[in-house]
Amino acid sequence: METDRMNPAILIFAGTTEGRTLAEYASAHSIRCFVSVATDYGKSLIEHLEDITILTGRMDEKEMEHFIEENDIRLVIDATHPFAREVTENIRSACEKARIRLEEVRYVRCIRPFENRSSDEQIIYTESVQEAVEYLKKTTGNILIATGSKELHLYTEIENYRERCFARVLSTEPAVKESVRLGFEGSHLFAMQGPFAQDLNLALLRQTKAAYFVTKETGKAGGFEEKVEAAEMAGAVLVVIGRPDETGESVEAVEEMIKEYAGEQNR
Repeated sequence: METDRMNPAILIFAGTTEGRTLAEYASAHSIRCFVSVATDYGKSLIEHLEDITILTGRMDEKEMEHFIEENDIRLVIDATHPFAREVTENIRSACEKARIRLEEVRYVRCIRPFENRSSDEQIIYTESVQEAVEYLKKTTGNILIATGSKELHLYTEIENYRERCFARVLSTEPAVKESVRLGFEGSHLFAMQGPFAQDLNLALLRQTKAAYFVTKETGKAGGFEEKVEAAEMAGAVLVVIGRPDETGESVEAVEEMIKEYAGEQNR
């Protein structure tokens, strides 16, 4: 797709269910769109869509700014993961800097709805992975970890973690290599792509004999409800890393913005 100065494309930073939904919406309405995904797996989920150009691989702030300017992007949609705080900050900053040259670059944050927190005693809420680790240090029993490989090293602070802890990470080479490097391997490592159904979560909890199930507050799109239900059925304590507070727009609202933007460009 070549740059069309008379009909500038939008740019979606995806990597979530919401990002994929927005890419599908743009494609279905023949709206020119760049979609940035971090991995080849993310690319495989949307490469069948028409009227979009897929950008694979992570960009730093400077690369984002350059891309926005070079392609005359006027609408940037941030639909990255709720816990990818640094990426969101880079996107927002890149838009602000590109705005100096292009005068008008609109940044929109698309967020998934927050779930009502349960008062169940079997659910422990923490503000970070480190805080969850500090809690788990005072416990006994096996732990099923589903918070990703990026902060997996923090769990090595738990005594006898090689015996107690089981990690579920993405089925990508970097994630698996990092997990193995830290000592999570064999029956203590599951490389899988979610979100997962309740029965699969339950099966893993029972297989690992987990007394604790650690996850992030990923919302409905991230399979959070299925994790809560599985933990309850297995009799495991669910340790939840709370989502950062942020404001943004729903998928439906962003779809309307895309539609309005496309209409304005075609006038």
